[in-house]
Formats: sequence, C-alpha cells, structure tokens
Amino acid sequence: MTLVSEVFGTLPSGRLVHRYTLQSTTGLRARILTYGGVLQTLEVPGGDGQEANVVLGYPDLDGYLNGDAYFGAVIGRFANRIAGGRFTLDGREYRLPVNSGTTSIHGGRKGFDRRLWVAATATADSLTLTRTSPDGEEGYPGDLRAWITYVLNGNSLTITYEATTDAPTIINLTNHSYFNLSGEGTGPVNDHLLRIDADHYLPTDADLIPTGAPAPVAGTILDLRTLRPIGPPFSDPGLGEGYNHSYLLTGSIALRDPASGRSMEVTTTEPTVHLYSAYLLDGTVRGTSGRPYPCGAGVCLETQRHLDAPNQPEFPTTVLRPGETYFSTTTYQFSARRRPDGDRLDGP
Repeated sequence: MTLVSEVFGTLPSGRLVHRYTLQSTTGLRARILTYGGVLQTLEVPGGDGQEANVVLGYPDLDGYLNGDAYFGAVIGRFANRIAGGRFTLDGREYRLPVNSGTTSIHGGRKGFDRRLWVAATATADSLTLTRTSPDGEEGYPGDLRAWITYVLNGNSLTITYEATTDAPTIINLTNHSYFNLSGEGTGPVNDHLLRIDADHYLPTDADLIPTGAPAPVAGTILDLRTLRPIGPPFSDPGLGEGYNHSYLLTGSIALRDPASGRSMEVTTTEPTVHLYSAYLLDGTVRGTSGRPYPCGAGVCLETQRHLDAPNQPEFPTTVLRPGETYFSTTTYQFSARRRPDGDRLDGP
C-alpha cells in the first residue's frame, strides 16, 4: 500500500487543504481532511461484500466552510456545552463566545472544526494531525498543542487525542461523525439497532445543560442497555424532541444495521458518550453521494468527558495543567455478516 494525498481545496486565506486516504490490509478506507481534522468518508464492506461510505460528509470544501453540522470534525477545545459561555479556573473567570442560545458549544464560533491542521506523520494506514491553539483563542487560556491520530488496523479505526499546555486550561476533545451503516445518503437510520452500556444519563434543562446528579435510564426511552431500534424522533416533555443526551458508560457501544449486515462496536477511554440522532437535519444538505440528508440520516456517538464539567464541581475534572498530557482514544470495530436467511444481522 502507498500513501495517497491530494489537494482538496483552498481556504479564503490562500492556504491549501489536503485530503489523505488511508487504507487497511482488509480494505477499510478512510479519507481525512487537514481542515477540521474531518473524517470525510469511511468505506466499510457489507454482508454482500460491497463497500459503502458509512459516515455523513460534505462533497467539497465549501460545505465544511459554510455548514454547521460538524460532519466528521474534531471538536475542541471543549466538546459539547459550557453554560453561559463562562467558567472559573483557579479563581479567574473566563468568557467564551456564545454560539447556541445562551451557551458555548463545541469550542465556540471557530473551534477546532474550523481550523487548519498540519500533517505531522502519515503512512498508508495512519495519519497524525497537529496544531497549536494559542492562548486566548475562543477565550480559552494557555497555548495548547494538540495531536489527533487516525489508525486503520484490519477492520477497525482508532482515533487518539493528545494535548499539552503551558498554562492551566480545560479540554474535552471528540469526533463528530454521523454514522449510517447502510451507507450515507440512504435515508434515516430508524431501523438501526443500538446498544449503549450505561445505567445512567445526565438530565438537562431546556438549554441542554446538566441539572444535577445522573439519573437512571431504567423505565425511560433512554434505556439502550439491550439492542433496540433507534426509531424516529420522539417527543417527551421531560426528555426533549429526540436523542441528544449524555450517557455514563459502563462498557461498550454497539450499532447494527440488519439491512446491510454491517455492525460497529465502539470502545473508549472516555466516561461518557453523547448520543445525537440527527433530528435537526431536514433534507436541505446533500452529502458526498449527492443525495440529501433527511431527519435522522445518521447517528452521532460522541465519546467525551462530561458536558459543562467546568461549571459542575461534582463532575470529574477537565482541567489540564502544565506538565500533564491529555489522552483519549476511541476505537470503532466493524464487521459484516448475516444469518443463514440473509435477512438479519448475525453475531453477538
């Protein structure tokens, strides 16, 4: 195998955006952009042996520059929400851009998803991107050096995040891919089967900010401890209009598509996964296939630390100090098999 790279587009500043194509020995193939560290495509064989791109994405650079869905992007410095766009660290208050109602979300108006990364190392099946986020960028303190590494190994994709800082700061990195195991642009994932090993979730208010202690999933629509269909968006007075919730993990995550025979097992070092069922997509965006993305066209499984942790003393800390190294890794393991009848997914 040989390394494949190409120019994907040019930023308004004149800087070039490159796309790297990684491939494993078993045929798993990923295309990654230096803009936003975006996982643009991920091709996975199905039960019939045919490959399909199982992540949503824009077909060109303009989509990533002007879109707001975070397709496949690295999210930072802080994934998810920070209440009021402010937090206090070592007695000093820091203010962040508010870009979702009254909150700061996914790193602010120009987070890591809208920054150009540099390829530090690249091989046929791995890529490490890096950038330095300067002190004060989007309101965050400290010069933060970050590395994102993508590795294809057989039928798995592993994403590893590392960072160091020269001053106390907060950090919470993740990837914002939307998965559709039938192939992007094939319609909603309502029939996909999902399992999340989690006994508790984080209740939130109308701004999706945690309101207190974790609550049991038992007896609610959020109980995904056994495989069951994702289904269409729901409307619940206490839980909102669809899946947009953080789960406290006790094990792994499984996603399965009976139609294609593809399955995905997710393991992570992170304590939570934020489940988003893409209920805000409305068919106006066309993806890499040229087909529209309707409501529920994919499902996000964002492995991360607790949302709004800087403002919630009872949550595990997300503070990074000089001399420490932030480390996080998530692996997506794929398989494709059918039962003898050819209709339903086989396997545990």
